[in-house]
Amino acid sequence: MTQSNMNLQGAIDLGAVAAAREAQAKAAQVAAERANNPIAASLIIDVTTATFEQDVIAQSMTVPVVVDLWATWCEPCKQLSPILEKLALEYDGRWILAKIDVDAEPQVAAAFQVQSIPTVYAVIGGQVAPMFQGAMPEPQVRQVLETVLAEAEKIGISSQVGESESEEVRQAPSDPRFDAAESALEAGDWPAAVNAYQTILAASPADPIAKIGLLNVHLLQRTDGRELADDIATVTLETDSVLRAADATFLMGEYLDAFALLIEHIKNSAGKDRDQTRERLLELFEIAGPADPAVVKGRSALTNALF
Repeated sequence: MTQSNMNLQGAIDLGAVAAAREAQAKAAQVAAERANNPIAASLIIDVTTATFEQDVIAQSMTVPVVVDLWATWCEPCKQLSPILEKLALEYDGRWILAKIDVDAEPQVAAAFQVQSIPTVYAVIGGQVAPMFQGAMPEPQVRQVLETVLAEAEKIGISSQVGESESEEVRQAPSDPRFDAAESALEAGDWPAAVNAYQTILAASPADPIAKIGLLNVHLLQRTDGRELADDIATVTLETDSVLRAADATFLMGEYLDAFALLIEHIKNSAGKDRDQTRERLLELFEIAGPADPAVVKGRSALTNALF
């Protein structure tokens, strides 16, 4: 986005707006579910060029590895990723989800000869096989996964992540603190979800999952029922208008544009308006995550704006 086009006017796919809102809710739910799984960090991994051999090829000798090739700017990726992450947790170690950012890891993307994203591959016994391209609904993704697992079993690859751990650890119960939040998210009951996360934070103020979960719900709550396309197209120089447009743009998956809107307003405002805008920007940084390339660029731009 350039400064000459700060109103972000243009055609908006309203179907994509609804899909983006749904994906954001699913992402919040998956984040809570990951906190409850004692081996979640082993089931969903971010892979780099340096770790590819160990994380993907080596592990595929004992358990199928599903490779999700994605990018931060890819809207269909934001629809598919929560589905893959949800299923990775649900299958409980029968396969591993390896996520690869094609912009951050161009060498790996080139090795897979990626033509479009999202693209999903299966790696079984060191052999790579295409699964599908583009976003797919959960039932179809599940069907393809079952085929992958069946093929892996044919060649004797049917281990499960965490099998070497003690039975006590593997069967650790889910964290009941998040049950209410998960139920509220599934029902679209944002006030109940806020209350659930606030209850957790009252007892554990530093809990990272609850913190991000609460920020996600606040975003969903602020944008619920709004015409996001209108918020983007009619943005003015008023702080409230900029905040609404930034929320809508972020929810559409355009992180850099959302950050740029807020940073530009920080440059041109002062006092309470400046502080409020900076606070909203930091909240969106937290939701996107510190490793997101858009956040890295955004933090650098914020530093330049402040100093």
